[in-house]
Amino acid sequence: MTNTMMEKALDELKNGNFVLVYDADGREEETDFIIGAQFVTPNSISTMRKDGGGLIFLIVDHATKEKLGLPYLADLFYKEGGRWPVLKELIPFDIPYDTKSSFSITINHRKTFTGITDKDRALTISEFAKLTKEIPELTPVKAQRLFGERFRAPGHVPLCNSSDKPLSNRFGHTELGVALMIMAGLTPIAAGCEMMDSVNALPKKEAIKYSEEHNLVFLEGKEIREAWRKWSE
Repeated sequence: MTNTMMEKALDELKNGNFVLVYDADGREEETDFIIGAQFVTPNSISTMRKDGGGLIFLIVDHATKEKLGLPYLADLFYKEGGRWPVLKELIPFDIPYDTKSSFSITINHRKTFTGITDKDRALTISEFAKLTKEIPELTPVKAQRLFGERFRAPGHVPLCNSSDKPLSNRFGHTELGVALMIMAGLTPIAAGCEMMDSVNALPKKEAIKYSEEHNLVFLEGKEIREAWRKWSE
């Protein structure tokens, strides 16, 4: 990928549009829709639901994760395993493509109804992005209280926590999404959704074809990692 293509991708993100991100051969081998959470609308959710078909989730940067005290779900299961033994039985120690899942809790905004409609999920996602812009100067206690005032759990939008050093110790869509948001100068919160066919993850060549038909930028994880390395120097 040329620098021009990366610049185009960042411009698309700044304009509130999707880019398609393929993680890597030999990893999940999945292409995800990625969009800045601050730009998400009901139409964005509809596009991901219909044309993606996978799980619609929120990508959370490490600083926000720390300020809000968001746990990794696997850690929560392990720590609560003494009280609920079945949770320890479910620990994901055998993920074939990674060492740890990034999944955290699930949320709904308190002004949603069921939380699952396109309108409700768009509200939850966009309002979470707004919240993250308000909390950097707050103490963790105040930030967590504000979070609780606006959101409830469990909900219909899963949160995925980025590792502490994006693209240095984990290379999933969570970290790739955070890196793209930061390089684009956006709030480092993104929404994502895996692209599926009728049975499996959409093959890369089909995802590229979709990107061409819909005038979307297609990026591979290795190209984002290289751009991030240069940007971080």
